[in-house]
Amino acid sequence: MKTSKLSIRLLWYITPLVILPLLFLGGFTLTNVTSSTQKQAKLIVSRFVEQQQQKMFNYMEIYQSTTKLLSTSPVLSDFLLTAPDESHTKTKRLGALMDVFASYSEAYPDIISINLVDSQGVSTAFYSSNLSFAPEQYPFFDQVIKSNLRQQQYMLPAKEGGTQLYFVQQIYSVNFHLKRPQRQGYIIVQVAPSIISSSILEAPYDNTLNLLVSGQGEVLFSSDGHFSQTYLSDQEMAQISSLADRGKLDSIVLPSVDELKRMTYSAQLSGGYYYISTIPKSILYQSGKAISLITALIVILSVVTLPVLIFIVVRNLLLTPIELLGEASHRVGDGDLSVYLPAHEDDEVGTLFDDFNHMVKQIRDFQGELEDYKLHLEEKVENRTRALEEMNQQLEVAITEAEQANQLKSRFLANMSHEIRTPLTAIMGFTEQLLHNPQAKNAELHLDTILRNSKHLLELINNILDLSKIEAEKLEVEQNEIEFLPLLKDVESIILPMAEEKQLDFMLDYNFPLPKVLNSDETRLKQILLNIASNAVKFTEQGSIIIGVDFKAGPDHFIFVIKDTGIGMSESEMERVFKPFEQADTTTTRRFGGTGLGLCISKNLAQLLGGDVEVTSEQGNGSIFSISIAANHQTENIEWIDCDSYIHNQVSSTQELAEKQLEANILLAEDNKDNQELISLLLNTWGLVPDIANNGAEAVEMSLVNDYDLILMDMQMPVMGGLEATEMLRHAAYDGPIVALTANIMKNDIDNYLAAGCDATLGKPIDREKLGAVLLEFLQVDNDNLSKWNNLLESEKFLQISQNYLEKLPEQMTLVESLYSEQDWESLRALAHSLKGSAGCFGFTNIHSAAGELENSLRDNNKAQWQYATLNLVQAIKYTLNNEEVQLQAVR
Repeated sequence: MKTSKLSIRLLWYITPLVILPLLFLGGFTLTNVTSSTQKQAKLIVSRFVEQQQQKMFNYMEIYQSTTKLLSTSPVLSDFLLTAPDESHTKTKRLGALMDVFASYSEAYPDIISINLVDSQGVSTAFYSSNLSFAPEQYPFFDQVIKSNLRQQQYMLPAKEGGTQLYFVQQIYSVNFHLKRPQRQGYIIVQVAPSIISSSILEAPYDNTLNLLVSGQGEVLFSSDGHFSQTYLSDQEMAQISSLADRGKLDSIVLPSVDELKRMTYSAQLSGGYYYISTIPKSILYQSGKAISLITALIVILSVVTLPVLIFIVVRNLLLTPIELLGEASHRVGDGDLSVYLPAHEDDEVGTLFDDFNHMVKQIRDFQGELEDYKLHLEEKVENRTRALEEMNQQLEVAITEAEQANQLKSRFLANMSHEIRTPLTAIMGFTEQLLHNPQAKNAELHLDTILRNSKHLLELINNILDLSKIEAEKLEVEQNEIEFLPLLKDVESIILPMAEEKQLDFMLDYNFPLPKVLNSDETRLKQILLNIASNAVKFTEQGSIIIGVDFKAGPDHFIFVIKDTGIGMSESEMERVFKPFEQADTTTTRRFGGTGLGLCISKNLAQLLGGDVEVTSEQGNGSIFSISIAANHQTENIEWIDCDSYIHNQVSSTQELAEKQLEANILLAEDNKDNQELISLLLNTWGLVPDIANNGAEAVEMSLVNDYDLILMDMQMPVMGGLEATEMLRHAAYDGPIVALTANIMKNDIDNYLAAGCDATLGKPIDREKLGAVLLEFLQVDNDNLSKWNNLLESEKFLQISQNYLEKLPEQMTLVESLYSEQDWESLRALAHSLKGSAGCFGFTNIHSAAGELENSLRDNNKAQWQYATLNLVQAIKYTLNNEEVQLQAVR
């Protein structure tokens, strides 16, 4: 096999990189193994000696306790207290004492004899388990007499061999007349040291020598019988004592044993005795040396074999595939695209082989495509040319649509300009005429024209706002219970005068039976009907307007069909009629006016209410608009109307308001003085005089004391807000109607007021019809006719209230600027809210709008708009103060 240069270089790199770490690791391992085996051996010997020491200690402790217990025996005390002349009693008590000695000997088989001796060493009672005689004298008795210890132990070599163990306990008489007890004798217990002998014979290793020696060096016990009753030299005893003090295994030489270095451990026992365990050092570490040799052999084998194995593995895994890949690449470079690398294992090399095969396949495919492309180039050029022509046509269509959209936008702006300027021209012109000639004969007619054009402007702005909300999907609808007959009467009261003015017939056509109520949004439903019905009147020159009402039980939908005999529409016009800013054509706009928003808004509102608006028409023969609205009946128990008599008994809310009478006790909670005067003046129209509360806290206190039929509660007041006051009243079990007065009329705000306990809401500025509807719902109002509203607005008292409000505006403007400079944003927001409500009530719409923008920016924390909104409000106040025409128009 050919050896590549890469293989040689790889071998040169692998060898040192593997051998050096292995040598270091082997040396480290060898050192650790040697050290560990030595530590393990020392630990084994140390634990063994400690165990033997504890075993001997426990053994001696048992017999010391036994000797002490025997010395306190009542039988022994009785025997010692017996007088010498009482021979019979003494003999009897001696027998009892011998029985006690025999019982102890039976309980402890190692006890050889028990001897009671007097202070001179003479035996007075002796018991022996082997029936021997009492010794005449003990070799250690002189030491016993001289010692002050009550307990003593002695180990003595026996004449017949071995070692005897003796325990001595002093006996004292009990005499309470003596100041100190008197020694009466000794109990001497001789014990066969079986446990000590067996402990000496135990060993942690072979060739271990265990010795028990006295303090003088005499060997009392030995695991090797050759050393029994021999002596260790003083120098050897000094080494042993030093080892016992250190408590460590160490290497010493004991010439009395042999001349070998021995690893020796020594422990001192009670009585000055030493337990010694010793083993030749060479034997102790013999197993460690064997392990070290095996470790060294493994390291050497690893150093030799591991680089070779690594080289073989690397060559098989990397070098051989690289050589194959290099050879295949060379063949591809020479133009041979039939190369295919064999399948390899599922690893990176296998992935590389697969990628190489894929690359070669791609090259083959590209070459094939290139050949095909050369053959079909002309055909592809022709197709590309055709595609470019189609793209140009699409581009031309897009440009045309963009131009049409631009024209539509321009036409819409022109329409808006016309729609806005037309009523503004009338408003400004008639206002100037009234200013120059207040006593003109047609002054009331001029004021009516100004009011009608103002309402038209408001309707136009509302339509644009509704369309923007619909397109942003932000328009929300309610679902409340509605009686549809009063609603249609309200629509009739508005459309009928318009039709009569153009000498058109107007009729409501009911297809009985019909449900009495439906659950929907009354405001939006009325907006849809008025939009389409007013369009029907506008585009009809002669004939009639018919509004038909039907109910489909299957889908649970009300169907309103508005039919006119007007100009009608073509098919193309019907396709555009529901698009925003679209009318039938430009001539329609010029002839009839309008923005083209009404039908678009009506269709979207109908869809939000669960239905739709559809149209059928024929040019010159009128149009039919079909409006479907979901009734949303929650139960099957529906109240039905099935005759015309019920219809004739119905009156509109406006008519009902004029027919009702009332005497009521009303509380008005409002912090703004101007609003207090204005709303009080409005209520006086019906003969209602409200009590006034300046904040929520006063409102709560007054409501709990007085029985009010109705509370009109402003939602933002100092000390305590209207929302908190309403919640407190409901918690206090007040169940009368509470109507929220607020400039915040967003749906989520209204939901919060209703959730807090309000029964209804009135938006600021106060609308005449909505206030009347609230009074009609909760009270019986004494109102002969609605002309009292107009009389109120023209009264001297109302003009005086408006003038007082104007005089306070400079102070309010200064306060706005001061709060902005002090960055008191919360107070500034409260002031803006108050100005928004009061200015709207008095007709200053520019201040009302500017204050609303400032309040919204502060509430939404839109800091970028704060400065602009504050400056806008200040300028609106200045403009109102500097323009008498604006003041007079608002007052009127």
